[in-house]
Amino acid sequence: MANMEVKKANFGPLGLLGFGMTTVLLNLVNSGLVEFSIVIIAMGIALGGLAQIIAGVLSYKQGNTFAGTAFTAYGFFWLSFVIIKLFGNLFPAADFLLSMGFYLLLWCIFTLFMAIGTLKHSTISKMVFWSLTLLFFLLAIGDFVAYANGSMIVTQIAGYVGILCGLFAMYDALGQIVNGELGKDVLPL
Repeated sequence: MANMEVKKANFGPLGLLGFGMTTVLLNLVNSGLVEFSIVIIAMGIALGGLAQIIAGVLSYKQGNTFAGTAFTAYGFFWLSFVIIKLFGNLFPAADFLLSMGFYLLLWCIFTLFMAIGTLKHSTISKMVFWSLTLLFFLLAIGDFVAYANGSMIVTQIAGYVGILCGLFAMYDALGQIVNGELGKDVLPL
């Protein structure tokens, strides 16, 4: 029997698309360009949550700890975010923005360390993680400011950073797919 080389699957594009598309959609809301709706909930569960978790678990299976950690963690971020949006109104609202600020600040800290982990990765990977770090920081500050005085301006600014971050992730995913299929660097990463 001929020795056939089995091509190793790349689960990165699935995880990046799940992250990128959901991030763009949510940050259209944060920026004030569209209203929050069931569309964000559905995208958060299916593509933001489940697709990233699947990509993460399969990345772990191939020995890629960075991708496994990133996709699994951010997939569960999206699922927890959906739970917060669906059930948050069942609890007293007095400190909701304050607790959301700390929730997002913890994600900022985690993302900062993941961004440091990209220092030897592609330029676009660095752009995704460093812009995501800035996004979580601005969203946390936005919730702290809104808690203090009701202003949503920082969250709206964060929304534009989030749209850019999501587009970076989508470009990374599509670049990996197109370059991999064509066997050459058509889209620089």
